[in-house]
Amino acid sequence: MKTGILLLNLGTPDSPSVSDVRKYLREFLMDPKVIDINPIGRWFLINAIIAPLRGPKSAKLYQSIWTKEGSPLLIHGKKLQEKLATSMGDNYHVAFGMRYQKPSLRNALLELRDAKVSRIIAVPLYPQYSSAATGSTIDAINAERKKIDGLPEIKIIDRFHHLEGYLNAVVATAKGFDHNDYDHVMFSFHGVPERQITKTSIEFGEGKCRFGNCCDVITKENQYCYRANCMQTALALAKRLNIPKEKYTICFQSRLGRTPWLKPFSDQVIIDLGKAGKKKILAFSPAFVADCLETIHEIGVEYDELFHEHGGEKVQLVPSLNSSDEWVKGLQEIILSAERS
Repeated sequence: MKTGILLLNLGTPDSPSVSDVRKYLREFLMDPKVIDINPIGRWFLINAIIAPLRGPKSAKLYQSIWTKEGSPLLIHGKKLQEKLATSMGDNYHVAFGMRYQKPSLRNALLELRDAKVSRIIAVPLYPQYSSAATGSTIDAINAERKKIDGLPEIKIIDRFHHLEGYLNAVVATAKGFDHNDYDHVMFSFHGVPERQITKTSIEFGEGKCRFGNCCDVITKENQYCYRANCMQTALALAKRLNIPKEKYTICFQSRLGRTPWLKPFSDQVIIDLGKAGKKKILAFSPAFVADCLETIHEIGVEYDELFHEHGGEKVQLVPSLNSSDEWVKGLQEIILSAERS
C-alpha cells in the first residue's frame, strides 16, 4: 500500500495573456479568505475594478517572467514533484496541484485515489500559516474530499517555517551569498491586511494581536498568527546565517488597497535604505518556496529600480528553494516526520 503525497501551491495563469490573467485574478481574489469583505462589495471590487484595470498590467508583468516552458511557479512545482517522487521511492505516489487554476487540486486528489494510496499527506507549500493561503487551501481540500468518493484519510501539514528541513534548505541556498558583502539584509514576506491577523488571533488564540513584541516568541496562542510565523522565520534564519540584529529588517511586500496592511512595507524600507546611503542589499523572500512574480519581478526588478532611484546600487535577490536538492531532502524529512507522528 502506497502513501500519497499531495503538494499544493497557490496558482498561476494558464498563459500571460490578458484574458487568462483576468481569469486567474477573478478566481483567486473572489476567494472570501483572500479578500474578506462583504460578498457584494468583493464581487464589485474584483469584476468592476481590479480585473478590468489590473488585468492588462499584470499580464505584462507575467509576460516579463514567462519562459519557453511556461510559468516559473508551475515549472518549479513540477520539477519538485518529480525529484521528490524519485527520492521518496516506490512506496509513495507524489501528486502536484494548485489552489487556483491548473493543475487543479481536484485532479491531483483523483490521481492519488486512482493510484489506490492508503493515506494522503497534504503539504500546502506555504511555510508560514495564513488564513488567505493555508486556511483557504485546507478549506478547498476538505470541500473536495466530500465530493470525491474513495479518498483515504488526509493529513495536512499546515505550516513548516520552524522545521529543520525547511530552514536548512534556505540556509543552503543562502550560502551562495555572503551577507558581509552587503550593507543590509531584508527578509521580505508577502503582506496581508492587519484584519486577517486579528481574525486569526481570535479564532486560534486569546484576544487580538498587538502587532508588537507579542510575536517575539511562538506560543500556543499565536502559533497560527502569520506575523508571528514570519518573525520567527526571519529570526531563525538570521541566527543560522550569523546576521546581527542591527543589519537586517523584517518587512512585508505586495500590499493592495488602502486598508491597513502589515508594516513595515518592503518598498518603503528600500527607499529609506537608499536615502541612508546603503549601496547593496541582500533580499530574502521566505514566504515563497518557488520563484514567481513576487520574487522575480517585484523584488528582483521593481525593488532594484526603486533602490537605484534613491541612491542605491543593487538589490540582490536570494533565489527561492524551487527544486534544489537540499529542499527535496528537507521536504522529505518534513513529510516522513509527519507520517510517523
